[in-house]
Amino acid sequence: MRRGHRQPFDRVLAGLVVLPVLVVVAVGIDPDVVPITALMVPLLLGSLVLSPRRLPWFVGWVVLALVTSLLLQDSISARTWGAVGIQVLMALIVLGFSVRRSRLGVAGVTGESMFVDLRDSILAQGGIPDLPSDWRVERALRSAGGTPFAGDFLVATCPTPERLEIAVVDVSGKGEDAGTRALLLSGVFGGLLGALPPEDFLPAANDYLLRQDWDEGFATAVHLSLTLTDGSFAVRSAGHPPAVVLSGTEREVLTSDGPVLGLIPDAEFSVATGRLAEPGTTMLLYTDGMVERADRDLDQGLERLLDEGRRLLGTGDHGVDRVAERLVDALGSPDDDRAMVVVSRAQRSGR
Repeated sequence: MRRGHRQPFDRVLAGLVVLPVLVVVAVGIDPDVVPITALMVPLLLGSLVLSPRRLPWFVGWVVLALVTSLLLQDSISARTWGAVGIQVLMALIVLGFSVRRSRLGVAGVTGESMFVDLRDSILAQGGIPDLPSDWRVERALRSAGGTPFAGDFLVATCPTPERLEIAVVDVSGKGEDAGTRALLLSGVFGGLLGALPPEDFLPAANDYLLRQDWDEGFATAVHLSLTLTDGSFAVRSAGHPPAVVLSGTEREVLTSDGPVLGLIPDAEFSVATGRLAEPGTTMLLYTDGMVERADRDLDQGLERLLDEGRRLLGTGDHGVDRVAERLVDALGSPDDDRAMVVVSRAQRSGR
């Protein structure tokens, strides 16, 4: 199996080695048709596909080809020296990136592909499991600046057919700065969420963050444990904006207190309980990017969220129709990561 994987790569490497030679021959035959700058093509291709161990040798091979092409020139002008200087600078830039990639040990394209695959597989843990017909859950995630990596994430699982567990987490920092920590924590928190009793999830997450000893190693979280048979729930919060319940014209802000994760050992987290009993009853879980902005305080942001959520949901059994995305687009701050989860009880079909 390993030999089969190496054969295509060996052919690619051989092609890359031959390509500068072909460019040198073409430059020697007709430098007016094939300029000396054509050697930038194999240099760029090599930086994309070669490993950090092979890339420095290949850059040296391209520089040797550049010197050979320079010797084949009938006359050397200032413009020629300028083209040579640019290619030498490009070679140094490629070597610089090679040194950075050596920590990962794979080529640029392969490393980026591995990172994207890791991101997609871990973020898939935030997918909502299949639920009974009388439950609807919708989520929306946005990052600061619109990048694919954010400090906000959610994980969800059904450890039993009767129980849904959801955790919405806000990692310190924003955008790409918090993205790597969020990727790691989403995998860890996803494993803890399905393996532990609901009351043990936040303490275990807090202990894990304390052990990491990161400079910016704290996070806020809200955790929902929902019984799907009767709608009873338990909500626990760790320094996070409160979950809210909307039912017709009524609304309830759930007060469940607890310290931020990763700061205090042996932290305790209070619980808020209740029931999503009636069709149309909805719970909103969100991060602070949904309610905090420079031009308003937290209370004003929460009030706007409640009003907009009630307007979109209406009354009775309307279910969930892109409410999470519409709330994020309408209220979320574009300068901050934001996440929204809408959990709604709908009427069973056939009733």
